Amino acid sequence: MNADEIRKEKQKIREGVWSLLDSKKAVLTEAAGRIPFFFGADSAALRLAAHPAWKAARVIKAVPDKAQMAVRERALEEGKRVYMAAPKLAAAKPFYFLDPETLAISAREAADRRTAAQYAIPVDLDEMPPVDLVVCGSVAVNSRGARLGKGAGYADIEVALLQEAGLIGPDVLIATTVHELQVIDRGLPESTHDFRVDLIITPERIIECPPHERPRGIIWDSLNPEMIAEIPALANRRS
Repeated sequence: MNADEIRKEKQKIREGVWSLLDSKKAVLTEAAGRIPFFFGADSAALRLAAHPAWKAARVIKAVPDKAQMAVRERALEEGKRVYMAAPKLAAAKPFYFLDPETLAISAREAADRRTAAQYAIPVDLDEMPPVDLVVCGSVAVNSRGARLGKGAGYADIEVALLQEAGLIGPDVLIATTVHELQVIDRGLPESTHDFRVDLIITPERIIECPPHERPRGIIWDSLNPEMIAEIPALANRRS
């Protein structure tokens, strides 16, 4: 498939998963256009917390989506440092740092993306420590680790930026928490900039995906000039 065919096939799969989740009433809010906020997200977070990679991690890079709020809350409760991206990576300091040792609010409040920005410390890549575990949201995944997000591309850019900054090494696992209905028993179309996940956690089980090679940093050819201009961390590297 060419790039346009891949894009269309990805969107077709997303729409199928969103429709399935809505029809099965597996989400708390309408799924379409979003990382689905699925029933059982807290159970998936609890299952992730039992994994050795989580137990060993001191620094977590998480996404701000509602489906992963329970992951962020548990991390803060356990004293882990949490980093999450600012909206659309549009800030000069594109990441938020939630420090459990200095937060003036509860872990639950801090984990809520609506309040996190008020209490988090904005940081640039050169102010971040190496990341021990990455947790992302997904629309669809398969057991080989192929993943579809909602289509904006920000998760891929976040991982690429962290790789280029030396904050994610090849041994750092990438996990995603999803509903069972989001685990697709088929191949998923992939672009050159797409990363795969190492762990898939549902409320019912953990799927450990086979080893794979990740894209090496930013794939500039996959980014349009407008997106580069809107993300300072990209624009600064391009100039």
